[in-house]
Amino acid sequence: MWILIFVVFLLFNLIAFFVPKRLSKIEIYATSVFGFIYGLLTDIILNLHYHLYGYFQEGFDWLGLLGILLYFPSISFLFLNFYPSNQKLGNKVLYILLWSAFAIVFEWFSLQTEFFYYASWKLWYSALLYPFIFLTLIIHWKFIRRLNYSK
Repeated sequence: MWILIFVVFLLFNLIAFFVPKRLSKIEIYATSVFGFIYGLLTDIILNLHYHLYGYFQEGFDWLGLLGILLYFPSISFLFLNFYPSNQKLGNKVLYILLWSAFAIVFEWFSLQTEFFYYASWKLWYSALLYPFIFLTLIIHWKFIRRLNYSK
């Protein structure tokens, strides 16, 4: 059943490839690399070091790494590509909360397909963390923008 997750990952990547781009090429690249590294580091610490959750089975898993590679860059890009940066704070907060809700539902779905498992992690931990994760992506994106446009 976990193959469904990879189908969804491919769908996310196709959407990311074909949507109209609001980010520059360097922002897309930096966002994708940052999303991958951010996800990978988080998983190394929480999965491999603390054994709180994991992919498929305990320890390192190649399919889990492939999932990280397919998921984090595309989702990071899609989140930032449509981020309402020129709107009011309330719209920005709502946007982050909606993406957080999406991430929680997707994580739950990943659990149901046995792509992902919890050891001592709880879904509500993720619910608390997702807004901060998305905020980190925004801060990184603004940093990249500032670097790119301050010559």
